[in-house]
Amino acid sequence: MLQQLLAKKAPQAEPDDAHGPALRRTLGPWGLTALGIGAVIGGGIFVITGVAAAEHAGPAIILSFILAAICSTFTALCYAEFASMIPVSGSAYSYAYATLGEGAAWFIGWNLILEYGVSASAVAVSWTGYFVSLLDHVGIHIPPALTNAPVDWVDGHMVLTGALFNLPAVGITLALTWVCYVGIKESTGINMAMVLLKTALIVLVIVVGASHIDTANWHPFIPANEGGDKYGWSGILRGASMVFFAYIGFEATSTAAQESKNPQRDMPIGTLASLAICTVLYIAMAAVLTGLVPFTELGTSEPVVTAIRQHPELGWLRGVVEVGALIGLSSVVLVMIIAQPRIFMIMGRDGLMPKVFTTIHPKYRTPHINTVITGLGIALLAAVFPLNVLGDLTSMGTLVAFCAVCAGVMILRKTAPDLPRTFRVPWAPVTCVLGILSCIGLLWSMGVRNWVLMGVWTAVGVIVYLAYGYRHSRLKRQA
Repeated sequence: MLQQLLAKKAPQAEPDDAHGPALRRTLGPWGLTALGIGAVIGGGIFVITGVAAAEHAGPAIILSFILAAICSTFTALCYAEFASMIPVSGSAYSYAYATLGEGAAWFIGWNLILEYGVSASAVAVSWTGYFVSLLDHVGIHIPPALTNAPVDWVDGHMVLTGALFNLPAVGITLALTWVCYVGIKESTGINMAMVLLKTALIVLVIVVGASHIDTANWHPFIPANEGGDKYGWSGILRGASMVFFAYIGFEATSTAAQESKNPQRDMPIGTLASLAICTVLYIAMAAVLTGLVPFTELGTSEPVVTAIRQHPELGWLRGVVEVGALIGLSSVVLVMIIAQPRIFMIMGRDGLMPKVFTTIHPKYRTPHINTVITGLGIALLAAVFPLNVLGDLTSMGTLVAFCAVCAGVMILRKTAPDLPRTFRVPWAPVTCVLGILSCIGLLWSMGVRNWVLMGVWTAVGVIVYLAYGYRHSRLKRQA
């Protein structure tokens, strides 16, 4: 048992056609960068920023974004090195399998399923807020029973809200699932268009909003702590763990390695470029929002619209923001639906998931069965659960995966020093250790509720592995 849990895969890619029809290689550096931006710019900039500022960090949410960016940068450098030498789908799961063994790989892969599925659900829930706001703007009203989750988490307890389910979130998820079903080229083409448009709209909001900032709203920059993680430096750290959810999208580029034209060159470019661009936009938007209105007013489902409403002279910008938010959030859901099926696929090829997960559509050349399963799962979560539960769970799963990637780089530097690397982490020992420590620091700030939910998810994963993965592992059969 222990021997199998520690068994490692060779750190190299298998031939594209080793398991039947291959995925189609259509992505270059621009496509991968757009994939990363598409996944990063969404719920964080349009929703989480306001909630984190209002409830935890105040105007110092800017510092929260900087802390989260530093943590993400350490990890992104490690991802870039891995992607350049192990250019396969599977992301942190594949990297962990090559360095830490099958047990750790399963744990990471199971958490990646949580990360992508839950994050897409969280963003779909955020999409509903702006969709409802846009419809209200034109005089169309959807009953609250069809736009809210039937359960919520209030004062440490799960309560019923009286709502039926979140219909708009389900609708956008299923529509984007169909787009992902028909092909990576079509999906990324649509994503590229959405990324260009939403980035332009965000820049417009930043430029126009900057001229209406009242610097009095930035004082005090770090509000006095009111107990626990409500303001002060503990609030800034809690805010960082929340907005970290916004940065995880850069990892999605690594799941598309086998659809990249030249992964050794293009994967590091896409990973690091998308993170750099998004960090600048996040910090600028956080500064503008907290400068437009008192931070206590931003804790809504559409904080950007909330800030603009306080300035009648910016009324024309509301519609632009709502459309931009819908586009931006849609692209995040799209990229997550692209990413998760590829995690299922590579785990299936390793025998840790049923063989059906390895099926590639003969015409569209996509993991179509996985895509349908992913889309339905995301739609179900978005229909039932609120954003405050989904967002934190996403961050936890991601932070665990990031720790493994940082550790993996150090391990392969020792165990496979001659493996070709077109990109190398600068000052690797220091960078990797700081990456691990920063991830642990953000995990430490998570509440008890999140740890309990994470424990339940892990327990289910252990049961699934023992019931199927342990007996069907390719490494075990080859031993």
